[in-house]
Amino acid sequence: MNQKTSADPSRLDDAARAGWLYYVAGNTQDEIARKLGVSRQSAQRLVSLAVSERLIKVRLDHPIAHCMELSHRLTDKFGLSACEVVPSDPESPSSTTGLAHAAAEEMEKHFRSQQPKIIAFGTGRTLRASVEQLPAMDCPQHRIVSLLGNMMSDGSASAYNVIIRLADRINARHYPMPLPVFARSREELGLLHNQEAVHNILELARQADATFVGIGNLGPAAPLAIDGFVSLDEMRALERAGAVGEITSWVYDAEGHLVEGLTNDLVASAPLRQAGDKPVYGVAAGEAKAPAIAGALQGGFINALITNEATAEQLLI
Repeated sequence: MNQKTSADPSRLDDAARAGWLYYVAGNTQDEIARKLGVSRQSAQRLVSLAVSERLIKVRLDHPIAHCMELSHRLTDKFGLSACEVVPSDPESPSSTTGLAHAAAEEMEKHFRSQQPKIIAFGTGRTLRASVEQLPAMDCPQHRIVSLLGNMMSDGSASAYNVIIRLADRINARHYPMPLPVFARSREELGLLHNQEAVHNILELARQADATFVGIGNLGPAAPLAIDGFVSLDEMRALERAGAVGEITSWVYDAEGHLVEGLTNDLVASAPLRQAGDKPVYGVAAGEAKAPAIAGALQGGFINALITNEATAEQLLI
């Protein structure tokens, strides 16, 4: 499968040399500048280009025993088909550092397949960061589909859309959801879903060979509230109803039951169902998100998990 990049090939050659000298041979940027006959600033830019174009990949080859143990225990407890636990930063256990790399590696396995696939995506900060970690690829055999729209009621778009950036990254056919996150009424929701284009996208999402979703917590600091998709009054009503988390804006309680009424009456996203025999990856970590992740696992909305060490330990209490 051919790599896709807009950078000049000769500049990529220089970047690859600079990256090798820095990360493999252990040269300083001054030494790289001297060996390549460029300024120190140019050497620094070449090393940065090697990283941004994914010419250099840093992966931990030695599995950390504690992470492996946590992964096995989570798999057994929740009947997961796959589980990846990445190390936590001891000074910031709620940090999502490392999740994006692990999720990108899992995504890349699917994109490398020569067999055509439909791969569905939610949206959010962690998934967007995961896409940024993917190498440029050429995957015209695959179709990538969005599980939800990211339009606000005024027509503006969220900064954390995944599907457009992903399509540019891997050159795959893509199907963004041309809808707001929430309809204004149930009647409007019916009209939106009856559009032929939307109906086709929802059917593609239903057929997905693999799905990647973020998992959101609830509360005043939750993404749904911060990004303006629900008001603080609506958030308080959801919390009073027992809601602990959301996936693609569908809200559920600690036992993994969808909350009846409230914002769930107006969600325009693809239906949130129990995962079947195809992988549905939840990508999330952090103390605040642990109840939301646990609820998603209890409800069977995900059957694969990518999280970190500290969060895994909370889920196993």
